Amino acid sequence: MQRRFRSLWCKANKLLTANNNFRIVLNPWFHPPILRLVRCLSTDFPVGAPSATPAGGGGGDDGERRSKKLFTPGPLGVSPTVRAALTRDLGSRDGEFIALVKSIREQLVDIAELPAEKYTAVLMQGSGTFAVESVLILASGAYGRRMGEICLKADLPHTVVEFAENEPVQLSEVRRVVQSGVWTCVCVVHCETTSGVVNHIDEIGHAVKSLGPDTFYVVDAMSSFGGVVENYETADFIISSANKCLQGVPGFGFVIADKNKLKQCQGRSASLSLDLFEQWRGLESSGQFRFTPPTHVLLAFAQALRELKQEGGVPARAKRYAENNAIIKRRLKSLGFERFVPEDSDDGHIITSFKYPAHPAFSFDRFYQELSNKGQLIYPGKVTNADCFRIGNIGHLFPTDMEHLGDCIVQVLMDMGVPTPVSSSQL
Repeated sequence: MQRRFRSLWCKANKLLTANNNFRIVLNPWFHPPILRLVRCLSTDFPVGAPSATPAGGGGGDDGERRSKKLFTPGPLGVSPTVRAALTRDLGSRDGEFIALVKSIREQLVDIAELPAEKYTAVLMQGSGTFAVESVLILASGAYGRRMGEICLKADLPHTVVEFAENEPVQLSEVRRVVQSGVWTCVCVVHCETTSGVVNHIDEIGHAVKSLGPDTFYVVDAMSSFGGVVENYETADFIISSANKCLQGVPGFGFVIADKNKLKQCQGRSASLSLDLFEQWRGLESSGQFRFTPPTHVLLAFAQALRELKQEGGVPARAKRYAENNAIIKRRLKSLGFERFVPEDSDDGHIITSFKYPAHPAFSFDRFYQELSNKGQLIYPGKVTNADCFRIGNIGHLFPTDMEHLGDCIVQVLMDMGVPTPVSSSQL
């Protein structure tokens, strides 16, 4: 072990001497910046820098250190205590489980800051859907377009209005299109993780409701709910997942629905298992799912909700995510990386897209694999008109993790022979 540490120490010493004209005189194991550097130099060091953890989030353990850090839009990393909650068995018809489900549903409405007398939360083992007659989809990326694909497969009349992938949905165009027809339903993605763009759902909702008061307004808040302070009062249906900003594990989605609008969906679903109204009616009447529920996932989710509350609720979590985002933007800007979404536009703090460097030595496949070897998992790009990669800031990630990722990116670029600052001029 001493020989291995000495080898790493000499490697770090040589690197810093070559680049900074000084030698390290401190013991690296008691100097955090040098410790981060040595972690980046070693591919067999226990992967994943240790995270600072909020109250209730549990401390790091051996399993935590072995896990790779997930800088992705999902699935996301979770705390050790959320993972531990998965290990308990509980019957789906047990009174304790029924009470747990009831509590989760009430908390979700509370997190949305919506009145419980008007709104309800419906948990679905899969995606929730309902039949509509004429759907208007406002798409600024792949996930908005996916709504159109769902409508196409379900043989639902629909219109997709597309916007630039690096700009939010334009309110003036929303007004024009809504006025041009009669729409049963208008759908929009809150945070389009294709690029990171955040759409102004409250303003869009007011425009939709002022022009069509009876129109269903559906917000896909899959990647933003619980991690962005938002006003949802104009939304009739808010769709999200256990494993995004609420930091549970994958296994179910949920819909927070206006009860009166939900009742209008009765008998209109073309699917047995995805009938949102019947799922709600079952949960209301017996407290039970109609089909086998993901019991372990819900136990973990209950723990995740406790940790959200202990952290300080949505405002505190949004603040942490924003800090994560600010760090990685600062670090990559200092290296010359260009963001896909213009700096004067709103790309929020959920995920950020960066353009590839214009250097022949840069290969995203190698860049990704070298970072993965160091325990850092980023995400490939998904936009259609530029070569990009994405870095997410949500889940069980903290500022120390973002700094560590930045250090690893510096080392990987050096190993690839890509000089910094990089240039993205070819894009």
